Amino acid sequence: MILPVNNIDRKINFTSGNSEKKKLPYDKDTLLKNNFITRTRIGYEKFTNALTLYAAKGLKGDRNANFYEFLTMGTVPYIVGSLMLMSVFNSANKHFAPFARTKAGAIGRKMALGVLFYGILKSFTKSFVTQPVKWLTGVDTEVPYAKVNYELPDDVYDTDIMSIEYHKAYESKEFPRWDLFYKSEAHGETRNEYFDKVAKKIGLGDNLKDSDQEVKPLIKEIAVKTDMAKTLSSYLWAAAGVAYAFQSPWENYFNVATLKFWKGEKFLHSLKIFKDSAIESAKELIHGPKGAKGFAKHAGKAMIAVAALSSLAGIVNAVSSTNKPSKLDAGDVIQKDGKYVVN
Repeated sequence: MILPVNNIDRKINFTSGNSEKKKLPYDKDTLLKNNFITRTRIGYEKFTNALTLYAAKGLKGDRNANFYEFLTMGTVPYIVGSLMLMSVFNSANKHFAPFARTKAGAIGRKMALGVLFYGILKSFTKSFVTQPVKWLTGVDTEVPYAKVNYELPDDVYDTDIMSIEYHKAYESKEFPRWDLFYKSEAHGETRNEYFDKVAKKIGLGDNLKDSDQEVKPLIKEIAVKTDMAKTLSSYLWAAAGVAYAFQSPWENYFNVATLKFWKGEKFLHSLKIFKDSAIESAKELIHGPKGAKGFAKHAGKAMIAVAALSSLAGIVNAVSSTNKPSKLDAGDVIQKDGKYVVN
């Protein structure tokens, strides 16, 4: 049955431009400062959205759910899996005999500490490569930006159609977000200011005519090499963190460890023992356990050395570009007073 036009639900209308909209911190794609506060805020927002908003959108089949949200939710099983790995070696201890419980508890707590150090060092040690590369070349491969997305409305009254994603400007090596690095000449800024600084840092000189075109291929090369180096070295440092967690002095801390900060004296004592255990464990990792000989004595030292060398080699490789344009010009090659024959 075809209804007449005047029977259409009168509640359906178009929202005007004056409708209240969700206030977002950015109205366009914006380059952000790469500092501790920004990284912490981005990490917090991504994690809380992964637990709540992104999960809900994915489960209900929201048409605005996208691949970025899917990847962001990967942090949740990573953390849950880490917690399960920590607990799996400790949950069954209560079922063991007293002597076996003591031995299993010592290993289980070291396993838990190893998982914790693995995650911390794997994330933290990436800066061992990225920061020196930034200092030497002016290229910060980790610089983040906020991307503004315009979503499809869920209904005719929906004005909340904008969302923010956080990416890195050099996330795509083939198509970096070059547009975010150009300055606004309308505001009295130098358009190629960023590229001029990079060109000077990597030795191409000052006052280049088209500094952006000169340095873009070099920046892409630096970004590729830096990403490769930070990935390889971070896993080696993470392995060193696991080895550090398995040193015997940590057992002194496990015997008195407490998180009950309201028990002031006991909590402060556990912190003191933690500091002492951390120092002694570092010494044991470097110098080997007492009485150890041969490989066992030098294994920890070798592991740290390999991790450090991987970071150093990665930095050297990243800043040593093979594609730098020649500084020679026509005047350096052609002799003006010479004779030439054109065939």
